[in-house]
Amino acid sequence: MLYPQLFADLEKARWNMADDIPWDQFDAALLTDDQAMTIKMNAITEWSALPATEMFLRDNRDDSDFSAFMSIWFYEEQKHSLVLMEYLRRFRPELCPTEEELHAVRFEFDPAPPLETLMLHFCGEVRLTQWYRRASEWHTEPVIKQIYKTLSTDEARHGGAYLKYMKRAIERCGVEAKQAFAKIGFLMASSARSGKPLHPTNLHVNKDLYPNDTVQSRLPDPEWLERWLDEQIQFGKEWEARVVGGILRNLSSLFDVALETTGDLNRYRKQLMV
Repeated sequence: MLYPQLFADLEKARWNMADDIPWDQFDAALLTDDQAMTIKMNAITEWSALPATEMFLRDNRDDSDFSAFMSIWFYEEQKHSLVLMEYLRRFRPELCPTEEELHAVRFEFDPAPPLETLMLHFCGEVRLTQWYRRASEWHTEPVIKQIYKTLSTDEARHGGAYLKYMKRAIERCGVEAKQAFAKIGFLMASSARSGKPLHPTNLHVNKDLYPNDTVQSRLPDPEWLERWLDEQIQFGKEWEARVVGGILRNLSSLFDVALETTGDLNRYRKQLMV
């Protein structure tokens, strides 16, 4: 089982919201209204770990090890939402999400193949690591800068945990797992082709609710993500390259094959289909 060691490793790295966030360093003059609003949107988005966890538990009933790991992932992701809300509660209480706004992102996700979903969320963690790192640089207020830096480090650890389950899947399922990971990896590394940032929170997940079946579509401002990325934190080509590079490096190690470009990954994906 992977869960016991993952629990021990993540427990050692766990931060305390009361003691490890420098609340007393808040500088109101360095927080703009636009910046504060993006914190609200990210707080609501992080709350969507709730329906994602329900999906994982439903679709992995035969895997108690991975399901147990969800207890850690769910706790830490909900803590991300909570620390962002605590920041707003202290410093911009009028922007703190309402219970109704939080509940709006809790909806059922359609069943999906567990291997594909695992890879999708691994890529999501890689991307979120870089989004939050860039957000920390963009913000000027010191407390929220530290919060985003802390969240970024958490997301990187979560990606590492998912990677361990991906390695185990290849040991158990062989080519089937490689096909699933290569397929989703190519999709998630191809944001430039799709024209939008690909992340679990902006993908359609319930055909009966379409088009209001993405987490982003259920936010108070459904258009905020693209604006945040393009105009505010300016997550440009250099940062996108870090996301793609992270996906390719990890898949190279996982598959034991050199994958330097998305083209390499696509060719490898096609080879697995023969």
